[in-house]
Amino acid sequence: MEYFTVTDMENIKIKKVTSSDIEILQKIGRQTFFETFSQSNTEDNMKKYLEDGFSAKKLADELAHKHSEFYFALDGQEAIGYLKLNTGDAQTEVQEIESLEIERIYVLQNYHGKKVGQILYEKAIEVAMTRKSKYVWLGVWEENPRAINFYKKNGFEEFDKHVFILGDDEQTDILMKKIL
Repeated sequence: MEYFTVTDMENIKIKKVTSSDIEILQKIGRQTFFETFSQSNTEDNMKKYLEDGFSAKKLADELAHKHSEFYFALDGQEAIGYLKLNTGDAQTEVQEIESLEIERIYVLQNYHGKKVGQILYEKAIEVAMTRKSKYVWLGVWEENPRAINFYKKNGFEEFDKHVFILGDDEQTDILMKKIL
């Protein structure tokens, strides 16, 4: 296993996710998504999205895509958050080839306010800089002010919107970008 020590919090490490980590990725993905959005969405819509969006097959396909990367934030051996990055044709919206999408940064609720999201974000910027990306972009639900504020604090600006489907509910994501 390859670990990268993060200086902000000595006990938090970043590990690139491999195909042998699918079960852990599925568990952390479902748990963090549920914690983040269950109070704002119907039980049926959440159940359907958690089953479909975090199926072992879907995650394995995403992980195998040559233009997608996942990283865990680990506290000791425990996954406490994760990051998904996309470039090229893996991006969820057509962007420039030199851009990098942060598709997901999710952290367990118990670790909110402990800079884990910031550590994952900094990993995303490190990857973007290594790839010589022109900019980093992402979509964030318009009803998630905590995330919007996080990205604004890190220099992102709104540039568009798109629709995100959760079960049978069409939701609006604000698209934000940061020029590097």
